[in-house]
Amino acid sequence: MIEHLIPAWMLIPFVVMLLCIAVLPLMPHVGEWWEENIHKLYVSLILGVPVGVWLCVHGMSHELIHQMIYDYVPFILLLMALFVTTGGICIRGDLKATPFTNTKIMGLGWFLASFMGTTGAAMLLIRLLIATNQQRQYRAHTILFFIAIVANCGGLLSPLGDPPLFLLFQKGADFMWWMQNMLPEWAVTGALLLGIYFLADMYYYRKEPTANLMADVREAKKLSMSGLINIVWLLCVIASTMFINPKYIPSMGDPSAPWYLKLLREWAFILIIAASWLTTKKEVRVKNNYSWTPIMEVACVFLGIFATMTPALMFLENMKETIQQVISEPWQYVYMTGSLSAFLDNAPTAMVFNSMAPCGDIAGLASDVYLKAISMGAVFFGALTYIGNGPNFMVKSIAEQEGISMPSFFGYMIKFSLIVLLPVYIIVQILFI
Repeated sequence: MIEHLIPAWMLIPFVVMLLCIAVLPLMPHVGEWWEENIHKLYVSLILGVPVGVWLCVHGMSHELIHQMIYDYVPFILLLMALFVTTGGICIRGDLKATPFTNTKIMGLGWFLASFMGTTGAAMLLIRLLIATNQQRQYRAHTILFFIAIVANCGGLLSPLGDPPLFLLFQKGADFMWWMQNMLPEWAVTGALLLGIYFLADMYYYRKEPTANLMADVREAKKLSMSGLINIVWLLCVIASTMFINPKYIPSMGDPSAPWYLKLLREWAFILIIAASWLTTKKEVRVKNNYSWTPIMEVACVFLGIFATMTPALMFLENMKETIQQVISEPWQYVYMTGSLSAFLDNAPTAMVFNSMAPCGDIAGLASDVYLKAISMGAVFFGALTYIGNGPNFMVKSIAEQEGISMPSFFGYMIKFSLIVLLPVYIIVQILFI
């Protein structure tokens, strides 16, 4: 029994890793230290290596190898493929910053997020949105809604949309499951948030000084795009995710298959990354202020998360019946998954609650109603704080670099997420789960 092999104290490294992600950025002086990716890597290794050694010594190296090679590597390479391809598409322009225009940009990001990832859609459109609104005085509310709509909630319809969905896809969910089962939740949430944003932006637009609005019209520039070859590479990422898997290539799922065959999709991602980099002109990425720093940050942090998560998932697997006595209803999974996703990280949180939920037809995967609840909580509630999802802080940082004053960590929650987002999530949960 796994519960006899995994003592409860082996969950401590996982909890400490998540607390480091949540707390260290907020601490004076320590936060500056944490900003360096090499320091994130140090923390991941300090916590992850002892866990790996312990598992190997106690005869559980197979579980560790599976977690790191067949979960972590695909997870990182998918994000990197999306990051590199979208980072090679440059959209420039300065549109007239009316509420209708801003809402259209938000709506486009909402739609794209499920197909190019929340990170990809956010990085593709955030600079266009900032440039469009550069003459306006009231801009912070637009960035806040962008974080919620594009960097989080829009990614509900496919494994490409958000990391927790990709990990659940890795566990056996069909690629089209979310499109087939969660389209109403996605559509209603999008309609509500876009509608609320339009009304809010209309209010602030009417408060704008006349000189600002005149400058906005006078300085408008047409849209231009470059690096369009990356649209081809982006489509290749989507096709590789959909079709290079055991469903279409059964030999990939053969337990006796060599590791390089099981990772055939990841080899495709590496080739796409190389092709995108080699076929994109350097000046395109320069215009986009492209940097490897964000994706390296994700790689360093999640190295520790995946390593320390291994014994935690094994422990929870045998605690399933006990936990189900406390958390049994699907709606409870929405809020439990969501509350942890908001303050920790939504990918491992989704995996933990998936392991606790009643199983569906596929071993290791929650039944449909619980999978819907876990997916909704992990994807939507990541927008409740700056640290709930990777793109949140990236968008905030870019906005501040452009001179937009953003709310503090708790200000974001008090002024926006708890009074705008949470009521919308409650309405959607009541309607559908």
